[in-house]
Amino acid sequence: MLLTDYAWPDDSVERSVVEGGGHTLVTGPAEPASAEAIEELVAEHRPAGILTCWAPVSATAIGTSPDLRIVARLGVGLDNIAVDAATERGAWVTNVPDYCVEEVSDHAVGMVLAWTRGLAVFDREVRAGHWDPASARLRRLSALTCGVVGYGRIGRATVRKLGGFGCRILAHDPHPPKDAPGVEMVGLEELLRRSDVVILHVPLTPGTHHIIGAEQLALMRPGGLLVNVSRGGLVDTDAVTKALDSGHLDGAAFDVLETEPHVPDELLDQPGALLTPHVAFSSDASVTELRRRAAEEVVRILAGEAPAHACNTPRGPSTGAGDR
Repeated sequence: MLLTDYAWPDDSVERSVVEGGGHTLVTGPAEPASAEAIEELVAEHRPAGILTCWAPVSATAIGTSPDLRIVARLGVGLDNIAVDAATERGAWVTNVPDYCVEEVSDHAVGMVLAWTRGLAVFDREVRAGHWDPASARLRRLSALTCGVVGYGRIGRATVRKLGGFGCRILAHDPHPPKDAPGVEMVGLEELLRRSDVVILHVPLTPGTHHIIGAEQLALMRPGGLLVNVSRGGLVDTDAVTKALDSGHLDGAAFDVLETEPHVPDELLDQPGALLTPHVAFSSDASVTELRRRAAEEVVRILAGEAPAHACNTPRGPSTGAGDR
């Protein structure tokens, strides 16, 4: 097994599960390496399974190992994995879709509260020696309309938590549920026009790349907040910076960036930007659960069993389950 990268201090959890299943674990660098570096690791070790956090697993890497049966994502999104290549190669692609529902929704709501109550702004002011309560221009959350784009597991959790504050809630999803208590399901344009706060809870796909750009930002109510705790590529960062510059957008709260870990200077210079380093998923409980469950998927496939959370249907010569 090859662990390409990891966003925690060591590989002990993954190693315990993999070696407990009778396999050998080879670990790459903690920081995600380039696609080329991962391809070299795969070519060197020819793994039967790949565990990846953020490192890119390219079509070349997938085609390099003749015994490859599974690429398991230590996370939810699959935008760093060449899923189509794995499907054609006959390898499963899996993820852990529900390990951080509470953490990410907490993070989104926390960002909304930081904006409505001025928490980050006033913390910076006080630390800089400015004690000026008269400058406060704060908001009552219960008087606002919050729009949630994406009504999956995390979106529904965010809606549930926001509901406790008494705000009006709109939601948009390409596959809207028949019943969504306390939520008004609307189209994306209507959501943008009517919302004071817009929160993104959608995966990054070719269809959702830059789902929020200059045109969409122009539809938003003046002085609103945009929250992105999903994937950086959902948002045109340059357009957001310009909207903050003009004052049309009052705040942008991002846990993810298209250029991460690089943060554009233009965004750093924005007082209305609240930035965290892709940690919305993280808690002691969620990270341990993620590592264990992702590693268990690899062991499960190599034991000839079906995956718990398949993200594809392999079409190639070796599908793992039932092919020993």
